[in-house]
Amino acid sequence: MMRQYELVERVQKYKPDANEALLNKAYVYAMQKHGKQKRASGDPYISHPLEVAAILTEMHLDESTIAVALLHDTIEDTTATRAEIDELFGEDIGRLVEGLTKLKRLDLVSKKAKQAENLRKLLLAISDDVRVLLVKLADRLHNMRTLEHMRDDKRARISEETMEIYAPLAGRMGMQDMREELEDLSFRYMNPEAYETVTKRLAELSARNENLITKIEDELRDLLIANGLQNAAVKGRQKKPYSVFRKMQSKSLSFEQLSDVYGFRLIVDDIPACYRALGIVHTRWRVVPGRFKDYISTPKQNDYRSIHTTIVGPSRQRIELQIRTRRMHEIAEYGIAAHSLYKDGETGEGGELLSKESNAYSWLRHTIEALAEGDSPEEFLEHTKLELFQDQVFCFTPKGKLIALPRGATPIDFAYAVHTNIGDTTVGAKINGRIMPLVTRLSNGDEVEIIRSGVQVPPAAWEEIVVTGKARAAIRRATRMAIRKQYAGLGHRILERTFERAGKEFSRDILKPALFRLGQKEVEDAIAAVGRGELSSLDVLKAVFPDFKDERTTIKPAADQGWFNMPTASGMMFRLPGGEKAAAKPAGEAGGPEPLPIRGLASNLEVRFSPSGAVPGDRIVGIMEEGTGITIYPIQASALQKFDDQPERWIDVRWDLDEANKSRFAARLVINALNEPGTLAKVAQTIARLDINIRVLTMGRVATDFSELQLEVEVWDLRQLNQLLAQLKELDCISTVRRLYD
Repeated sequence: MMRQYELVERVQKYKPDANEALLNKAYVYAMQKHGKQKRASGDPYISHPLEVAAILTEMHLDESTIAVALLHDTIEDTTATRAEIDELFGEDIGRLVEGLTKLKRLDLVSKKAKQAENLRKLLLAISDDVRVLLVKLADRLHNMRTLEHMRDDKRARISEETMEIYAPLAGRMGMQDMREELEDLSFRYMNPEAYETVTKRLAELSARNENLITKIEDELRDLLIANGLQNAAVKGRQKKPYSVFRKMQSKSLSFEQLSDVYGFRLIVDDIPACYRALGIVHTRWRVVPGRFKDYISTPKQNDYRSIHTTIVGPSRQRIELQIRTRRMHEIAEYGIAAHSLYKDGETGEGGELLSKESNAYSWLRHTIEALAEGDSPEEFLEHTKLELFQDQVFCFTPKGKLIALPRGATPIDFAYAVHTNIGDTTVGAKINGRIMPLVTRLSNGDEVEIIRSGVQVPPAAWEEIVVTGKARAAIRRATRMAIRKQYAGLGHRILERTFERAGKEFSRDILKPALFRLGQKEVEDAIAAVGRGELSSLDVLKAVFPDFKDERTTIKPAADQGWFNMPTASGMMFRLPGGEKAAAKPAGEAGGPEPLPIRGLASNLEVRFSPSGAVPGDRIVGIMEEGTGITIYPIQASALQKFDDQPERWIDVRWDLDEANKSRFAARLVINALNEPGTLAKVAQTIARLDINIRVLTMGRVATDFSELQLEVEVWDLRQLNQLLAQLKELDCISTVRRLYD
C-alpha cells in the first residue's frame, strides 16, 4: 500500500510546486474516515482510493485531482459530508467528490430505459468538469484489476458495463492505453474461454519468437540514427488479447492468418522528423498496400495524431509502425489528461479553454447538446453508443471544412453534421463533383456538396439509412412535426365544423383557457389530438363552453308516411316517394355545414380508405379512428354498422378532385367464373383494354366447374368501375361478378 510520503513524491516528480499540504490533509482524512473498512479481497479499503490516486499520478494530473481521488468514496461509504469536505478542502473539491458519489450509485447495466437515464446523468456530470471522468475511469480501472474477488454474477455485470460504456468513453477521450486495459480485463470475465485461448496462443508465439521484438527495435533504431535521427526512440510490443480477438472476429480470420501481431512506435522530436522517418522506413522495406494512414495531417476526433503504416520488415515479419512526436505520444497514451490546462489545475475559464484545445472534450460537449434534442432516454442511449463505438471517416465541405463521421455514414449524415436545417432540406448530394445517391457510403477524403430544397421534409425512411445519432434524432423530430402539422390541420377543420353546427365561432385563442380541462399543454396539441381521433370535438366544445347542451334530435317520419315498413328508421334521412324531404337537412344543403372535402390519398397520415376502398362517385362517409385520423368508407360498407351507436365519430365527407388528378383508387371485385383454359386471360384482357390496373389477384376453386377470383383493381372513378363490371358480365365464361365491400 502506498505511503503518504510516496504519494507526495510521485506528484512532485512532475510538479515540483505541488500543494503538499493539500495532499497530506486528503491522505490523512481519507485514512481516518475509512478506518478499518475492508474490501472484498480482504485488503484495507483505503488501498482502493490510494491506487486510484496512483493511476492518476501516472497521467501527471494536478494535486486537486489527486485529492479528489483520495476522497472520492468518503461521502458514499463513511460519515463524511459534503459540508465537511467543503470546509476542509474547498467547494471545488467538494463538488467533484459529490459528483463522483452520485455516479457511483448509477447502474449502467439494467433495464434499457433506466440504463439510458443513468448514462445521461453520467455524461452530464462529466461535461460539467472533465476531472470527474478522469477519476471515474481510474476508479473503474482499479476495480477491474481486483475483480477476481467479486461474485461471478457481479463480475459479469461490471465487465459488461465496462466494455459497453467506460472503455469506449476512454477511447473517445484519447486514452488508448486505459481503453485497451479496460477491454482486456472485461474480455477476461465476459468470455473466459476465448480469453484463455488467445492468451495461450500469444504466449506460444512469444516463446517461438523470443527476442524478436528486441531485434526489430535495434534494427529500426540503428537505421534511423544512421540517417540523422539521433534522438529517435523505438518501442515494440505484442498486441493485447482483446485487440487480437476483435480483429479475428471482425475479419473472420484464424490466429494463424493474423499478420501484424507486433506493433512498433517510432518517437521523434518534431513533425518534419515524422515524415523523414516514414521515408527512411519505406525506402528500406516494402510497404503493405492499403495500410497507410496519416493522422497527423488529419487528426482523429479524440486528438490522436500519428502516422500508421505496415511494412514487411526485419526477419520478413509483417509489422505495424506508428510514427509520432513525443507530445503526440503523450496525448495518445493519456488523451485528454495530457492537456496542460488540467495539469495546471485550472478551472472555470480553464475548462472553457480546454474545450477549445481538445477535440475529445468538444465531442463530449456536442454529445451533451444532444440531450436537449433527444425525445426519450432510449434514443439517447442508442445514439451515444453508436457514437462511442464507430470508427470514423473524414470528409470535406466544398469550402474545405473537415467533418468527422462514423464509418458507414451517408451524405444525409454529413448534411445533419453540418447543420440540422441543412439535413432537413437535403434532396441530393454531389460526392467529389458527381451526383450520387443519398444512400452512398462515404469514404475518407470525399468532398461532399449537399443539394437542398426549401420545400423538402425528410422522409421517415431516412431513419433506416443514417448511422449518426444526431441525424436519427432530427429525422424523427421532423417526422413527428410533419405528422402533427397534418393532424392539426385536420383537427382545425373538424373543430370549425363542430363549433359551426353548435352556432359558435371557433378560434385558437378560445381554446387556451380550456387546455387544462382537456389535459393538453398547448393549443396545437389539443387540435392535433382531435385530428388523430384521440379527443372528441364535442368534448372540446363542452370544455370551451361548459354550459353548452347538445339539443340535436333525430326526426322520425310519421307512421303513415313509412316506406317499405320502415317508420322508425332512426337516424336515416331519405326522400319519401312522391313526398317532401325529411325535415332534417342533409349535410351540404343550405343551412347545414359543408361536408369535409377529400382529394384522395395525398398523405397516408390523416385520411385513409377502408380495406375495400372507395372510388370517386361513391357516396362516402368518414369515421374518426383513434390514432389514425379519418377512415373513408363507401356508404354500402357493412363495417359501418359497428359505428351505429357512435354518431359523434361520423364525419360528412365529399369528393373534391382536380380535373388534372392522376390518382387511381382501389376497389375489390369477386368473380365466379368457369374453370376452363383461357378464362383468366379473357378477364385480364378486358381489364387491360379499359386502362385499369390489377393490384392483387387471388384464385380458388369453389366447385368442380367453377373458380372464384378475388381482384383488387385500381380505377379512375365509379364510371370506369361500372363499365368494367358491365363488360365482365358480358363474357361467356363469367357466371357472376360483384363489387366486394367490407
